[in-house]
Amino acid sequence: MIAFSQLFDVILHIDVYLNTFLSTYGFWTYAVLVAVIFCETGLIVTPFLPGDSLLFAAGSLAAQPGNPLDIILLFGLLWLASVLGNQLNYSIGKAIGPRVFNAEHSWLLNKKHLQETHAFYEKHGGKTIILARFLPIIRTFAPFIAGIGAMNWRAFTSYNLVSATLWVASLLGLGYCLGALPLVKTHFSVIVYAIIAVSLLPAIVAGIRARWD
Repeated sequence: MIAFSQLFDVILHIDVYLNTFLSTYGFWTYAVLVAVIFCETGLIVTPFLPGDSLLFAAGSLAAQPGNPLDIILLFGLLWLASVLGNQLNYSIGKAIGPRVFNAEHSWLLNKKHLQETHAFYEKHGGKTIILARFLPIIRTFAPFIAGIGAMNWRAFTSYNLVSATLWVASLLGLGYCLGALPLVKTHFSVIVYAIIAVSLLPAIVAGIRARWD
């Protein structure tokens, strides 16, 4: 419970933590940002990492005068980290696929569910991969499930590139354009809440529609 509370505090005040780290370690901040984005998108055991708020905060810091972070370099590194993270996640899912076919008695590792997942991604794969980028936690599992469902590698890679570009550019750019404003700096926690709410909105709407259909 304490660990969760600390993580939540970091997410809400990530601008403060990030600025402190930047002041102390300078250029190494790039490495930490890349590591967080890569792990959040590439490892199914770390869906709790703050991808959205981290991108916004990084863009915000890059916009402040005298800050050593370069927005172009940030975009390139974080885009690459998000692309490679998804590709790794997909590869892990695809690697365990043969074992899934042989597991008939597990709900998760069920041949029927695997085939249904494959059919879903063949029909809606592109939209799923792109939308999942903007959904916390779901974006961590989407490429893994795509790999298990044997989604075509070229198709997945194409959508991965597009989704990474849209996700990193939008949140990093939004932070860069608005993050240095006094109002945003003063109410950064409120902005983080808003980002989380907007990110979860599509999933909430989809759940309501599914319940009423």
